Amino acid sequence: MIVNLHRFLERRRPVWSEFERRISAAADAPFQRLELDDLRRLIELYEEVAADLADVRELGGESELRAYLEALVARAHAEIHALREPAVRWRPGRWFAESLPAAIRRRWRAGTLAIAIYAVGAAFGAAALIVDPSAREQWLPFDHLRKPPAERVELEQREMSARGDRDEREYRTFAAWLWVNNVRVSLLLLALGMTFGVGTAAVLTLNGMLLGAVAADFVVAGQTRFLLGWLLPHGAVEIPAIWLAGQAGFTIGGALLGTGAAARPPLAERLGAVRTDVLALIGAAAALLIWAAVVESFLSQHHEPRLPYGIKIAIGVLELSALGAYLWRVGRAGREATRG
Repeated sequence: MIVNLHRFLERRRPVWSEFERRISAAADAPFQRLELDDLRRLIELYEEVAADLADVRELGGESELRAYLEALVARAHAEIHALREPAVRWRPGRWFAESLPAAIRRRWRAGTLAIAIYAVGAAFGAAALIVDPSAREQWLPFDHLRKPPAERVELEQREMSARGDRDEREYRTFAAWLWVNNVRVSLLLLALGMTFGVGTAAVLTLNGMLLGAVAADFVVAGQTRFLLGWLLPHGAVEIPAIWLAGQAGFTIGGALLGTGAAARPPLAERLGAVRTDVLALIGAAAALLIWAAVVESFLSQHHEPRLPYGIKIAIGVLELSALGAYLWRVGRAGREATRG
């Protein structure tokens, strides 16, 4: 109970002022985490000011003081109980060195499944074309692939000798079209994870079958060198990008099914748990596809005599080696973490 209002004001005003300063500081930096001691002090002040407000209300009158304390308590309630997430500044170096490898490690089952399904599709496509070469028009949907490999190689080399440098705008346009097409396939692999992964598996199988059929067609015709010089520079990163997108799709499918948990949590919680990893995987796929589109437009489409196949193959092997070394480091880090 307040006996002497003047003494009450003198004694409590410093508390109110400190409380107001802390609330204003919290409002000015809404996404900054408070230290534990600061948070405890803020809650203590909140309780004291709320008690002072109750005493002032019992006193009656003093409407200005009551309005001030009510506003202060209301502000404090809003600041203390606000649901906030700390601001996250994206750091590309940290994402590449930590976040992405961690996502690949955590979702290794989905990644292994994506690679296995793609490989099975490729093996089936290659075997089907070897067993029945007459069905090549059905297996190879694009007109430029339906030409006999030797004829196509001769045509490409003849055109490369006859034409001058292609217009720079044509290169940029082709690179943009390739990237958009590949991103469309990757997003499809991701979205079809909502079919519990069945659609993702189907798209991976079809892409693998097409690659296997094309590879078998050129190898059987004795055009392996042209095939490697044509596909390896961009395929060394494009195919792993497709695998990453498939891994993301299977991760979503696994969350929908609730696999790997003894007691299934709610669906929203399961999807929330894989959100960060899915974004990391699809982000990596998009980055690789950007590089693949540029390489395919400005390097893969150049053939002998303008650009020796040996140089193109060496560049592809270098890309594949760099990516393989990175993935090997991911697996090694995972084993070290497990031992620790």
